[in-house]
Amino acid sequence: MPTIFTRIVNGEIPCHKIAENDQFLAFLDIAPVVKGHTLVIPKKEVDYIFDLEESLFLGLHLFSKRVAAAIEKTIHCERIGQTVLGLEVPHAHIHLVPLLNIQFIDFNKRQSMEQAEFVALAEKIRTNFV
Repeated sequence: MPTIFTRIVNGEIPCHKIAENDQFLAFLDIAPVVKGHTLVIPKKEVDYIFDLEESLFLGLHLFSKRVAAAIEKTIHCERIGQTVLGLEVPHAHIHLVPLLNIQFIDFNKRQSMEQAEFVALAEKIRTNFV
């Protein structure tokens, strides 16, 4: 059975897309820890990030770097934090999270956002994606 991320890649489930190419997709997390919390995934479904073939692993990180730059241009923050938890969805992914301080990232405290906020924020970040 395909993961929720594969279903997003296949267009079966909508997302607030930030950036996409033939191998990778970046979209806003639907339960963000802060506004701008973005997930970056390979389109190829692989459960464990360290099982990705080397070129895909490196490409995912390079694509994430470009997405992080777009988020940083859009969201006021000290920097963009990157984390790989890897247990919540069996599909390799990177969390990019705007940080104001070291205590700012708490995956147990999620925010809720209205759909209009997601749409507007995704559009703002997309315009900064180079």
